[in-house]
Amino acid sequence: MSNLGIAHLSSHHTAVPGFFAALNLGSRVLAANTTMPDCTAFSSLCILEYSQSRLKQERQQLPPCTTIMASTLSTRFGDAQALKACIAASYAGAKLEVQVTENAPASIFGTLTVSLLTPHCVLTEPNAAAFYFFGSSEALRPSLDQSAKVDHWLQWEAGQLRPATYRGAEALAEPLKTLEAALTASAGPFLLGTSIKLVDVCIYCSLLPVREQGGSLPAAVAAYLDKVAEEPHVQAGTKQLLGDPGGKVSLGIFTADAAAHAARLPKLPKKGQRNIMVTSALPYVNNVPHLGNIIGCVLSADCYARYCRSRGYNTIFICGTDEYGTATETKALEEGLSCAEICDKYHAVHSAVYEWFECSFDKFGRTPTRAQTEICQALFMDLWNAGNITEQTMEQLYSEAAGKFLADRFVVGTCPKCGYEDARGDQCDNCGSLMNPTDLINPRCKLTGTVPVIKSTRHLFLDLPKLSDKLQHYIDTTSQLGGWSANCVQVTSAWMRDGLKQRCITRDLKWGIPVPIDGYRDKVFYVWFDAPVGYISITANYTNEWQQWWQNPEDVELVQFMGKDNVPFHTVIFPASLLGSGRHWTLMKNISVTEYLNYEGGKFSKSRGTGVFGNDAVETGIPVEVWRYYLLANRPEAQDTDFKWGDLQARNNNELLKNMGNFINRALVFVVKFFDGKVPAPNARGAEAVAELGQAVSAKVQEYIAAMEKMKLRDGIRLAMAISADGNKFFTETEPFKVVKTDPEHAATLVAAGVGIVRLLATLIAPYMPTLTGKILQQLQLPAAAANLTDEVAAAAATPQLLLQAGHTIGKPAPLITEIKDEVIESLRARFGGSQAETAAAQANSSSKGAAGNKKGGDKAAASKGSSKGGSSNKKEPEGPADIARVDIRVGIIQKAWRHPGADSLYVENIDLGEESGPRTVVSGLVRHIPEEEMQARRVVCVANLKPAAMRGITSQAMVLAATAPDTGKVELLEPPEGAAVGERVTVEGFSGEPDEQLHPKKKVFEQVQPDLMTNADLVACYKGVPLMTSAGPVKVASVVGATIK
Repeated sequence: MSNLGIAHLSSHHTAVPGFFAALNLGSRVLAANTTMPDCTAFSSLCILEYSQSRLKQERQQLPPCTTIMASTLSTRFGDAQALKACIAASYAGAKLEVQVTENAPASIFGTLTVSLLTPHCVLTEPNAAAFYFFGSSEALRPSLDQSAKVDHWLQWEAGQLRPATYRGAEALAEPLKTLEAALTASAGPFLLGTSIKLVDVCIYCSLLPVREQGGSLPAAVAAYLDKVAEEPHVQAGTKQLLGDPGGKVSLGIFTADAAAHAARLPKLPKKGQRNIMVTSALPYVNNVPHLGNIIGCVLSADCYARYCRSRGYNTIFICGTDEYGTATETKALEEGLSCAEICDKYHAVHSAVYEWFECSFDKFGRTPTRAQTEICQALFMDLWNAGNITEQTMEQLYSEAAGKFLADRFVVGTCPKCGYEDARGDQCDNCGSLMNPTDLINPRCKLTGTVPVIKSTRHLFLDLPKLSDKLQHYIDTTSQLGGWSANCVQVTSAWMRDGLKQRCITRDLKWGIPVPIDGYRDKVFYVWFDAPVGYISITANYTNEWQQWWQNPEDVELVQFMGKDNVPFHTVIFPASLLGSGRHWTLMKNISVTEYLNYEGGKFSKSRGTGVFGNDAVETGIPVEVWRYYLLANRPEAQDTDFKWGDLQARNNNELLKNMGNFINRALVFVVKFFDGKVPAPNARGAEAVAELGQAVSAKVQEYIAAMEKMKLRDGIRLAMAISADGNKFFTETEPFKVVKTDPEHAATLVAAGVGIVRLLATLIAPYMPTLTGKILQQLQLPAAAANLTDEVAAAAATPQLLLQAGHTIGKPAPLITEIKDEVIESLRARFGGSQAETAAAQANSSSKGAAGNKKGGDKAAASKGSSKGGSSNKKEPEGPADIARVDIRVGIIQKAWRHPGADSLYVENIDLGEESGPRTVVSGLVRHIPEEEMQARRVVCVANLKPAAMRGITSQAMVLAATAPDTGKVELLEPPEGAAVGERVTVEGFSGEPDEQLHPKKKVFEQVQPDLMTNADLVACYKGVPLMTSAGPVKVASVVGATIK
């Protein structure tokens, strides 16, 4: 039996011809609307089930209900919708047993519902359940001329009145006017005249909760409800369900149903609230996304959207697959499928991957939809009518072998800017330059391998130069207001600085959106003209009122996430198209752009088996929360970052397990062990230590909020983990496990504060690791709403001992994180390292390609050599993860410091690092921060394996590390303890291994390490929350807390 809201016939009954087809149609309607409720779909489904009940009675001549076995109605006690069947059964004189249950099925409204079990079918739509008794009720049966009216009003009740009761007084006003007008025109006290009909029963039951809430009803409607309530069978049915003819239905059930119904409705902007529309760059559908694709846009956008929801912002998250264009046609040819088939295949792959990664889309759609065609063509016509489209004859490559003009991606050749030999006709993957196919050197047809010829053809162009002034004003205003990331501003400024050119927006393809004007109907729109429209059309498939989001710039903030290669399309071409249309579009306000995530120093390659792709992550056995944490903590926000198996292991074992997992388990075990599983009441004992903790944590929570508002997701998770480290330090210093033996009240305050920090951590990590948050809340026995970072929770961080109510009973503590063993990492590294022969061939191929010298792709491929299994002895060993272990940090002492003769802001120092070769010369930009006399004979900490660099004529052979306060900008030198020997290496627990002999500047190892170097509340220099240590103790600073180190 199913609870889809569709009745299911028993196999021994003959189906009415064509009826099952209608049922199947209804099921598809339901499936298509599970995330987009619509009154029309609701009413259609209700009528389908109601019609089946009617067909069974009228066409199959079922025996009267009084002569068949009793039916059973399962319902929640006091559910007004269950009254419909109870009252109808009373009219019919049918045997009906009512079973009260809390496990009612879900209805198509998203609410819990009834379940009527009969000998012939199961009915879960309340109107259909009531109508089942229709055939035996002379009183409820309409006359032939009223039958159509009953059908109409039952559909109206299901599709308009009932949903409106859930939505509140404003939504209910119009249906009540309709009902009032019909009652006024009626010849009697009931809707269809002088006698009660089933429709009166259904309307009465749906309006009962409104009446009992004291809601305002028109006089005619109130009198009508009173009249229905006086009917003996109405009272009898009410007594059967509620135990009293005058019993009240449950307003609690109605309120819960209204909330469930609202949760399934599309969100719309609300006046006076922050309305945030988050989009992720639409992933192209011709491949399986790898980890770089996932963190580059979709996962980052999900993290931010989850944060916005937790803050109470009215937020929607829109994404979907981009499916039109040459790349789809190419992939379809490769796999021997049609374009539609290839899109269906890979859309399902993408959907499954993002579902596993717990991406919380409000709508994950597709571009080949009717809405996409209509909106894209309408946008084009607006541009055309505004004179912002030009027609030009252009020279285009034509394949005589294929017999057609070649679209951009059907042409490959040598990039004229960087010399990369596999550049596509629209863009070079190596240097990122955009181009036309005719710009390529030595072009060749990708379909046939032949050399194409140039022929003339007509195309349509977007007149970007004409729109340049409007676009520049938008960029200047919005980039400042929205705080666009530096890499985004750099790319956009370069486009504008070089001068905009007219951009061709049509292609000679079949798989795309047809151009809707004569002379071009055999062409389609270029994918980068139609693809951004996908954001709009997917929203339109989410709600029919999509204009409230997309044509409402006063009330809506559009925030977009993408990789840096997508920037010009989102900051230049798409906004220019919207501005040129003349309509009042919501334009992008904030944008977060990522650099590239590489794999073990090289590129991801599906063909060579190199790197982890979305479907691979599922099969590794590593939990999704670990993947999400690692990718977001390693997000390439300012520069390229590397996925390293060793780094993933270290972050899991040191940060998630030893730091956070250990702290949470300790806190909860203390509650269970010392206070019988109940949160103890805090008191004055221990208040001073807790106040210090609260001060440190509260400051970090405010920093966390500031970082997340700016989409600095790496900073957000770093701060959350720092709070966890504060909690560990607090327990280590205050020792509640000892204090409880002599002073239980003191220990109670300490433990209450600790478990309060656990509750706070569950909130802060929720955007990053929702599954882990769910596990923590389960152990705390708190509802899902406890994960919301409300202003009240943020303020309460200053008093962590009050974050959980005293006496609250927690659940059973259990480990949250599992250690990842070395052998697991080695196995996974080998599994996803690719074939050595193929990798070496790719490396050699890349090395031969970049004749112009700027060989970004070749450098990345070369960096990956030696990462695969086996290999000859002359192969370079795989590099370790880009962590602190690769940085040679040493204790030194400044022998002498003086002003740089060629730069007022620089010092030159002779620093002894304990080397036989003598002191090194170092140049430091510290003149404005530290007086020259304080630099003399100063003990310092230096990075000793940087490549020497000339600074105003003097070569600097190391770097002095200093800490900069985030608020005041105050700079202080890192200071080793007195007992640390000059030349001693500074280490970090959990990060072992020998440092690189010299850090390669292009690898940017230190640049990747530096964001995780900070000072903590104890003025200790830390890497990822773990102290920088010497044999004599930790490295410290004098006074700056939370300072960045570089």
